Amino acid sequence: LSVLLSLREVRMNDKFSLLKKMRRLSGILVHPTSLPGKFGVGDLGPEAYRFVDFLQEAGQHLWQTLPLGPTGGHNSPYQCFSSFAGQPLLISPELLLQEGLLAESDLSNVPAFPEEEVDFTAVQAYKEELFKKAFTRFKELPEESELKSELALFCKSSHWLDDYAMFMAIKKSKDGLHWLEWEKKYRKPTKSQKAVIERDLEDEILYEKFLQWTFFRQWSQLKAYANERDILLIGDIPIFVSGDSSDVWAEPRLFQVDSDGFPTVVAGVPPDYFSATGQLWGNPLYDWKYHKKTNYTWWMDRFKTQFLLSDIVRIDHFRGLESYWEIPADSETALNGKWVDGPKDDFFETLIQSFGEEPPIIAEDLGIITDEVRALRDKFGLPGMKILQFAFEDDDSNYLPYNQPYNCVCYTGTHDNDTTTGWYASASEKARDKVRRYMNTDGSQISWDFIRTCFGTPARFALIPIQDLFCQGSEYRMNTPGKAEGNWAYRVKKELLTSDVAKRLYDVTKLYGR
Repeated sequence: LSVLLSLREVRMNDKFSLLKKMRRLSGILVHPTSLPGKFGVGDLGPEAYRFVDFLQEAGQHLWQTLPLGPTGGHNSPYQCFSSFAGQPLLISPELLLQEGLLAESDLSNVPAFPEEEVDFTAVQAYKEELFKKAFTRFKELPEESELKSELALFCKSSHWLDDYAMFMAIKKSKDGLHWLEWEKKYRKPTKSQKAVIERDLEDEILYEKFLQWTFFRQWSQLKAYANERDILLIGDIPIFVSGDSSDVWAEPRLFQVDSDGFPTVVAGVPPDYFSATGQLWGNPLYDWKYHKKTNYTWWMDRFKTQFLLSDIVRIDHFRGLESYWEIPADSETALNGKWVDGPKDDFFETLIQSFGEEPPIIAEDLGIITDEVRALRDKFGLPGMKILQFAFEDDDSNYLPYNQPYNCVCYTGTHDNDTTTGWYASASEKARDKVRRYMNTDGSQISWDFIRTCFGTPARFALIPIQDLFCQGSEYRMNTPGKAEGNWAYRVKKELLTSDVAKRLYDVTKLYGR
């Protein structure tokens, strides 16, 4: 209950004592959906706790996830139905069983889901049936029960919840149709029309609130378990929100959209390492003048929720707060865009006023980075990111270990990169030769060469995608930027998380003082 109460106010003063106490930390990047488990997708149940135990056994102090929101059609955690809500697929049926909201018989016929990938469609159908059974049992509880009191408090404490629950209830009643295709009474409801919707979809709206309360409850318990073992959670804020989200539906004035809610300009990036034509993300862009007028209240609320979920926050596409690539909404590629000024210093000064000096934030500063972006990052003391896979094509890359400063985060690769084994297999011979000479290796276990090099850098934090622990190849990568299908489905087989792997990682960690 105290965790749910903290939704009202996030206190930063003593929350990050481990960060102050320990100077060099390391950890693993893996999204919870990628964890093992018998229900087709990693969740917040026993296997997540087992993974925390694995981190502790391996001497790690950081667990980085991707954004934890409810995902849309392509299952991307960077395109969510809400900037505040949690992903219902992460709810653990086993924990619902422990609380008496499911029966043993409900879990007796689990389908034969694949172990190494998520079949999102099948998992969604299966888990939705379980969650509705749990919701039915929840409604049958006495009104004075502790669980019902907690849900009531959660609803009262979560300013975003009413809009989100109504949005999702309508969306499900429309078979998932994008909100811009709804009838006007749902697309732009008046106060009286909202009252009618609340009455007509009362049970469906309460169900969405029940799912969110359950997610936050289970996540807060898992986070507390990790924190008790000196493991910090690194969360992720996508700088832009999905156009098909409760954020845009409920508060269109926050965005550059027309009177019907259609974006006039959209987000993306020009050509870079990942794509020769740039990336057309299609997210609506913010009306930063309006955000400034409101003292960035929506953003500060967003950070407050994120600091409840995690101890450190990575701002994805940090450079968009200095300047962002604005593309006309009718463009077919990202080529026809221009750079436009973001909120810059004013945004971070407001953040400091809200959360105190040195808020625990990582700046994702990859791609086209200018001196102005670096200056903004450094002015507020934010660590940037260094990717070892980027270090070996150029003669003196700033990603090379000897060029890395203390105040940065070194990764072997990220969720957007190939696995290290896959990268090495397809890299140029020039890069492969430099890797072998630099790391004094024959390349036979290149993932572990990269892990050792990453942990040995001056960087304050060192993080590795979990695939690199197992020397997995390209077929196990999490995401291929610019490719719409076939992403985000990677899963870890349970038998890979062994004590032998933990011991090997522990030895490397201690060797380099992390």
